[in-house]
Amino acid sequence: MLNRKQIIVVGSTVVLMGLMLSMDIQGLVKPNEGKEAASATPAAAPVKSFSVEEVSEVSKQQLTANLKKQVSDLEAALKNASETEKIEFQKQLAQQWDDLSQPAPAAFYYELIAQKAPGYTPWLKTGDKFTEAYQQTADTLMQPALVQKAINAYRQADKLQPNTPEVKTGLGIAYVTGTPNPMQGIQLLLEVVKDDPENLKANLNLGLFSMKSGQFDKAVERFKTVIAQAPSAEAWFYLASSYENMGMKPEAIGAYLKTKEIAADPNMSQFVDRKMNELSN
Repeated sequence: MLNRKQIIVVGSTVVLMGLMLSMDIQGLVKPNEGKEAASATPAAAPVKSFSVEEVSEVSKQQLTANLKKQVSDLEAALKNASETEKIEFQKQLAQQWDDLSQPAPAAFYYELIAQKAPGYTPWLKTGDKFTEAYQQTADTLMQPALVQKAINAYRQADKLQPNTPEVKTGLGIAYVTGTPNPMQGIQLLLEVVKDDPENLKANLNLGLFSMKSGQFDKAVERFKTVIAQAPSAEAWFYLASSYENMGMKPEAIGAYLKTKEIAADPNMSQFVDRKMNELSN
């Protein structure tokens, strides 16, 4: 039987994949858009800062009354705790939000924990959680703030343990997603796959960024590399979409069917059925 967290994750499959494909990547252009467009560097927009309290209040809107009370009780306990006790309540809140598949508030609490007990692993976990948060949010005002938080966390981890593939991958994704110089991020990801050609996270994101820039043939090769090691609904979905954009209908249909099979999600099944009908006509 699926637990609450698994149900939330499976139920959001189509939404998350749609967010990833629609995410605005600054400065990443299609090959036919010309040298002038490719060389243009957009100015960085001011980034609004958010507090853990603000992010928590937004996330609570998605909870049931009972779950909201559980979180609020922990927050009240944290507020009244002594300085030595606070970290334990912060850990509980981070885990609680994690269990509820709400990465944004969880990331803020992991950041507070890393600040009090700094180390490579706490900062890496913080960066990864902020990455998960900005990839899942549809809030265009909050996303840049989450990206900057992820970059800061990875930089802190890099100071303690320089040039690890995990940090380079996290930074690479963040630079592409939320800075005016995406090629800095692409280069980091390429460095990772040069040293580790089968790196799952780097290949998946290089494939996704290839899709965003219209280089679907390159995207296909990246997703095939991922699927060969760890087939997932996400990788099959992006492979299917790449095939579809290349006009390779039989291949797209096959990949969409694999997505449907692995996801085992009613929303995904309906989406794939519609795609099947479109591609078959």
